[in-house]
Amino acid sequence: MDHQSACRYTLDVQASIERIPQIRRILAAHLRYWSLDAHIAPVCRAVDELVGNVVRHVTGDKSCVVELRWTGRHVIASVADTDRRMPKLTSPHPARGGLATVAALSDSWGTCATATGKVIWFSRRVKAAQRVPRSSLVPLDAVREFRPLPAKPLPAEPAPAEPASAAADRVLETTAVN
Repeated sequence: MDHQSACRYTLDVQASIERIPQIRRILAAHLRYWSLDAHIAPVCRAVDELVGNVVRHVTGDKSCVVELRWTGRHVIASVADTDRRMPKLTSPHPARGGLATVAALSDSWGTCATATGKVIWFSRRVKAAQRVPRSSLVPLDAVREFRPLPAKPLPAEPAPAEPASAAADRVLETTAVN
């Protein structure tokens, strides 16, 4: 099942070697849609590594959740799985793969234990802030329904006095048009 709202995409998937290219194409499409073409290769390579680690190291249920977020300044990707064993950075050299590759392709990364397993995440900074497409998450009718109304009407503010010369100019413009 997949979900999309504003600049967040979540994909629940059974991790397998065959699924990695499909996941890469889906993430690349979202990054392209968000105008983040320069980040497609590094983000997809790092997610490939994280999903590959689920395939290689998780015993039993190989389901995982891949999440991609765009904040306007950072692209954040994460992979959550059901294995409670926390990963280790075994080699600082990215050529050996694993978390070293993720570290080399990102500005920051980390791991977090959850009640059902763990999440491994990384982020990439975008050089200049960009506009993030927003959509209304709450229908406007619902907002109006919960907005408190004033107890009594507010008095209308008087219009500022218009100088006589401005009023005369406006009358002249109106008659010139007619």
